[in-house]
Amino acid sequence: MLAVILAAGQGTRLGILTARRSKAMMPVAGKPMILRVVDMLAAEGAERFIVVVHPTDRDLIDKLEESSQADRVRLAYQEQRLGMADAVESAASLIREDNDREFLLASCDNLYPKGHIERLITHRRSHRLDAALTLKWASKEEALSSAVVAIRDGLVQDIIEKPSSEQIPSHREAPKVLTAPSLYVLSRCILDYLPKVKASSRREREFPDALRLLIADGGKVGGEVVEERMTLTRREDLLAINRHFLQSTSGLTVVDADIPSSVNVVPPVLIEASAKIGPRCEIGPEVYLEDGATVRQDAVVRRAVVLRGASVAANQFVDKSVIA
Repeated sequence: MLAVILAAGQGTRLGILTARRSKAMMPVAGKPMILRVVDMLAAEGAERFIVVVHPTDRDLIDKLEESSQADRVRLAYQEQRLGMADAVESAASLIREDNDREFLLASCDNLYPKGHIERLITHRRSHRLDAALTLKWASKEEALSSAVVAIRDGLVQDIIEKPSSEQIPSHREAPKVLTAPSLYVLSRCILDYLPKVKASSRREREFPDALRLLIADGGKVGGEVVEERMTLTRREDLLAINRHFLQSTSGLTVVDADIPSSVNVVPPVLIEASAKIGPRCEIGPEVYLEDGATVRQDAVVRRAVVLRGASVAANQFVDKSVIA
């Protein structure tokens, strides 16, 4: 199966973390986020990948070209960041070349529980849908920055990207709203609607608008609810995702750096080769030190990520933080 991953965004909501690298290149326990997404999709049946990148993101392009999945990855280039529909359209010719009648569409900043994608694929096929959307209940506040969905008898009737409060559908007075995170299984017919999508008031061509055109044409769109996901939007998300992967390898102690014998390492930890640690430090549990990170003498670092170029001061106590 073909998977298309959208990775051309910069990730400005991550602030200083993405000042020198894109969201797709944020490190997650030794791997860029983009490769964590590729691993997830491959585990659920994806065999071929198209990654949409911005042509100036040289770090991302180089990483994909040298990765173990390089022979299965093709690149599409979104010249200007004009929204999700524009990003998918930049990959349309490569999608058509693949000859598969369906494809996965994912963003580079979301990870889902094992089995969800397989269920989404099965749902589309068994109900003969033109599109199957991942659906998630969210608060009304969260819905304002999401795509909200109106659904009846198992089929999506409407989908609105970043709605106003008046546009949020009610669900029998439920305090939560049904939203559509950016993970879909799509028939190739969706490609025919992309050129028809106009720029929104935010000057972006929104992918939900392509789905609205499909629905208006009689297309069948359904969904599969997921209870949880990990998303990389804020600084604390990067910490949570790193801690998740460190916890999933219980007892992990990978210390590639040369560290003083007086350093106390409490697993799970991952310390990359060019990280520097001073004497008498305590590192761990659930700590990732990226290449180029520094922890000075007598510091204590727990449940934290220290990024390249960042430094923990001597005698400093760090807990539940991203140091950049």
